[in-house]
Amino acid sequence: MLKLSNILDIVSSYHPHPDLDIIRKAYVCSAKYHAGQVRKSGEPYLSHPLEVAKILAELKLDEASICTGLLHDTVEDTQATKEDIEALFGKDIANLVDGVTKLSQIKFYSTEEKQAENFRKMLVAISKDIRVLLVKLADRLHNMRTLQYMQPDKQERIALETMEIYAPLANRLGIGWLKIELEDLSFKYIKPWDYRSLREKIGKTKRERERFIEDVSKDLSKILTEAALKNFEVSGRPKHLWSIYRKMKDKGLSFDDIYDLIAFRIIVENIGQCYETLGHIHSKWRPIPGRFKDYIAMPKPNAYSSLHTTLIGPKGERIEVQIRTRKMHEIAESGIAAHWKYKSHGAISPMPMDEASEKGFHWLKQLMNWQKDLKDPNEFLESVKVDLFSEEVYVFTPRGDVIELPRGATPIDLAFAIHSDVGMQCIGAKVNNRIVPLRYTLENGDNCEIITQKNQRPKKDWLEFVKTSKARNKIRAVMRQLERERSKEIGKELLEKEFRRYNTSLSREIKNNTIEYVIKEKRLSSIEDLLALVGYGKIDAKHVVETCLPNVEKKEEVPVQKQSRLSQLFDKIAKRSNTGIKVDGINDVLLHYARCCTPVKGDPIIGFVTRGRGISIHRRDCQKIMELDSERRITVTWIDETQTLRPIALKVYSDDREGMLTDLSSVFLKLNINISEAKCRVLDNYKAVNTFKCSVFDIDQLKLLIRNLSLVQGVNKVERSHNE
Repeated sequence: MLKLSNILDIVSSYHPHPDLDIIRKAYVCSAKYHAGQVRKSGEPYLSHPLEVAKILAELKLDEASICTGLLHDTVEDTQATKEDIEALFGKDIANLVDGVTKLSQIKFYSTEEKQAENFRKMLVAISKDIRVLLVKLADRLHNMRTLQYMQPDKQERIALETMEIYAPLANRLGIGWLKIELEDLSFKYIKPWDYRSLREKIGKTKRERERFIEDVSKDLSKILTEAALKNFEVSGRPKHLWSIYRKMKDKGLSFDDIYDLIAFRIIVENIGQCYETLGHIHSKWRPIPGRFKDYIAMPKPNAYSSLHTTLIGPKGERIEVQIRTRKMHEIAESGIAAHWKYKSHGAISPMPMDEASEKGFHWLKQLMNWQKDLKDPNEFLESVKVDLFSEEVYVFTPRGDVIELPRGATPIDLAFAIHSDVGMQCIGAKVNNRIVPLRYTLENGDNCEIITQKNQRPKKDWLEFVKTSKARNKIRAVMRQLERERSKEIGKELLEKEFRRYNTSLSREIKNNTIEYVIKEKRLSSIEDLLALVGYGKIDAKHVVETCLPNVEKKEEVPVQKQSRLSQLFDKIAKRSNTGIKVDGINDVLLHYARCCTPVKGDPIIGFVTRGRGISIHRRDCQKIMELDSERRITVTWIDETQTLRPIALKVYSDDREGMLTDLSSVFLKLNINISEAKCRVLDNYKAVNTFKCSVFDIDQLKLLIRNLSLVQGVNKVERSHNE
């Protein structure tokens, strides 16, 4: 087990005057509270907080963070309270431990709505002190390092959560090594067969790669020495497994087709030498067009700065070279932790969040603004995934300003990034002095001019191709406002018609204040809210009138022709819900499944009140429901005892090998799942995509099917097909 002395030695190596006594005190306290507790591995529980504290020390954090690492599980897993920690260590450490405790209680594997709310809580916690997130990342890293002791189902869930949430956050904080290790550890459990296969292939070429790194490093050093450059460092390292795997899948390449498996790094004294080094290397080895990136002139959002170039090396192989200063390298490795400043007397001064924003951490403030503005948790989570976890492109405005946008962004995204009014009035765009459609995908270095016109407003079809959350949310807000206005008009017509049956009118009842009874009963703010809800179909016009005029008889209605028995039977069938779904607060209502997302039992679902067709049931992650009016969404749940087959479609991406279709079909046969339709298409590079349509009872059966298909040799990815 790790010793405390190892941690103290690391802290002493970077801190001029550390308070080692408080770290010793935290160790003793943690050992006392966790006495008798054992981890799944069989080790004493104390081994975990020690390892977390060591990771934090490797990040060169302050004493309070190290102490929090040692104490982070005491409030959650022992008899200790926040008040106990505060009495022993003060308010700062107590607040950090409390923040990490709250983060530890957040689980991301539930429904989309709960996941979104939990992510919102997480942002609130880390916005108060970024060290809370650093401790949580260290905690997650050690848990991933010991994940082999967990049950297989938990391994997959925790690994997926790490890949989707924690690795991208480590990336946004700029902690490169932490992000890389989290991704590779997650890869091991998410795609075990691919992980083992790739590791074996790389292992077979280990000696060759080591010799190649040594030879190319000598060549690079020789080039720079001959150019009279001094105090430089050259090193080479293999790219990590997940990045190689992702490149193989994204580009449809086999392992043998990937040549730039190694990245070389050159560290120099100053920025001028970065560009000088680039020139010397390009003069000796031919650069590959389109593979040069200048992150010094335009740093990444996490403050990462470096020059990247890919060249044809001395042996005709592609090599990637990164050139940076020592300060840039420190930020690339430690990210936000590199901004902690130690004063001469030994105290540590964490960088304030506003300064962090100026250094490239504006994304955190942006997320906090979203969590305040977006009321719908699903929209919030969608915004996070789009803007937080995407790669960037840099676009120039005619004034020379550089605007950072997510990859795949369009001129409309740029328009809203410049100013909301520019986005609202956008009618066209010029890219590099050429008129382009608004669907045009912007690329790095594009010069884009937005054409505007007053009294214009966004179009609904823009939602099909915009990428940024700001643009999407602004467009949706306009669409919701238009929908609300239309619904108010419909609600007014319905109420006028119903009031006429009682020899009165809506305007008269508003003057008589009888309409206030309904507004108070429904706890609404105004008559406009009531009209909109009637128009949406959420409040019955008949109920409104009967509440306003409980003792008034309506005019005799013209008798309606009696329905035939067959017609009555059809009505009964239509109103009876055999969909296995319970609607919140509404009985005897027509329901139907949306075809755009084909939900199955167990999927997180939501209802949408349509006009004249009852309620359509969508999956919560359905893109179409996100583009419809949020005020017409209602809560729906599955009925436990329901057993109904539901159609789904799966896409299986695989190698194009002999017998593949037979092996895939046998999986369906073993699980007694009938294939209603199958389409197979061969792609380039001996790859294929196979689309299967079938029916399943619930999400558990679907997950079992996907898991078994993924285990078939040569299958690269299995995904549920949307909008079939």
